Amino acid sequence: MQATATGEKRGLLEYFERVRAHTEELCKPLEIEDYIPQPTVDVSPPKWNIAHTTWFFEEMILKKFVEGYREFDPQFGFLFNSYYNSIGQRTARDHRGDLSRPTVKRVFEYRRHVDKHMLNLLGSEARDPSSDVDRGPETRNSELETLIVLGLNHEQQHQELFLTDLKYTFAQNPIQPVYRSDFYPEERGDDSLDGWTKIPVGIYEIGHAGDGFCFDNELALHQVLLNEFEVSNRLVTNGEWIKFIDAGGYRDSLLWHSEGWDWVNRENVTAPLYWQKSDGDWQHYTLAGLRDLPLDEPVCHISWYEASAFAEWNGMRLPTEFEWEAANAKFAWGSRWEWTGSAYLPYPGFRKPAGAVGEYNGKFMINQMVLRGASVATPEGHSRPTYRNFFHPHLRWQFTGLRLCR
Repeated sequence: MQATATGEKRGLLEYFERVRAHTEELCKPLEIEDYIPQPTVDVSPPKWNIAHTTWFFEEMILKKFVEGYREFDPQFGFLFNSYYNSIGQRTARDHRGDLSRPTVKRVFEYRRHVDKHMLNLLGSEARDPSSDVDRGPETRNSELETLIVLGLNHEQQHQELFLTDLKYTFAQNPIQPVYRSDFYPEERGDDSLDGWTKIPVGIYEIGHAGDGFCFDNELALHQVLLNEFEVSNRLVTNGEWIKFIDAGGYRDSLLWHSEGWDWVNRENVTAPLYWQKSDGDWQHYTLAGLRDLPLDEPVCHISWYEASAFAEWNGMRLPTEFEWEAANAKFAWGSRWEWTGSAYLPYPGFRKPAGAVGEYNGKFMINQMVLRGASVATPEGHSRPTYRNFFHPHLRWQFTGLRLCR
């Protein structure tokens, strides 16, 4: 039993090292000036992203499980806390780009400091999984492992945000800078065939089951009655979206929800984010710079309002998140976060964990829509059929797309 526990701890140590190293790999193409700008409230600078994920391990784990641990810098809790009100005050979300200090160098020193203590903690647990400070070894080990795995999944979320936030920031620069000349994942899309799959009427189990990791919003497992429906085998493409534009889709109020129509007119929206027309042809901005728009690839960077209007134009609708999950076994999902027709609400039996960790998902279950699947920017191994992503309906800086339902 102890040998098994020791092997699991060593596996966790390797998992920690791999995830933390990937974040720094994403930073390699950056220049020092790239780490700070924040052009809008929804986008965080790279420096803040990489510091915040480090803060999570220090605040949630090291301060709790390492006796006598001393914070790297007492001011970092205020600077890099995101939204955990129970922990204390924090930098306003729209002022994260104002932090010229601490320097990027200092933030990387912070990461090294926290990594050293985390690796020591993981190493000591692997050598002696019965070690304890003031609680029973089984309780300590279970709680520690749970928080570490949560922290690593949290960091993987921020690895995707790192790319989507950076893309938005770079796109505001008139010279349209290149992050990596070989990096244009939005042109790797859906290889599914045309056609539709019929899902029969029935009672379906929704939510996470088993011993693997899930976020709390994927619980509890419950049953949902679904009527028969059909779902498209593939995502809507750029070429199909151009037909929507050419048909006046952005000018027809009858296709839009009232709030969506207000948003289109207020923001003067005429195409998906990052699209631009040059000499009659569509191009799109990528992290590899401006490129010709591939017509057969899935449309990307659209809001829920746009997805819903497009479905209305086709005389169809978006699948609910329950229909999406019931149909998931039929497809290979994953090139876009797919908007659903479901509001982000708690499942029957949902319970927020105690303490700060309970602020992770539950308090955002209002005024947001659910997305399912994953995207080309999602780290490998981070997605699963029950994953529930969620954003406000006007947002489109993530790699978002849609699949039609009828």
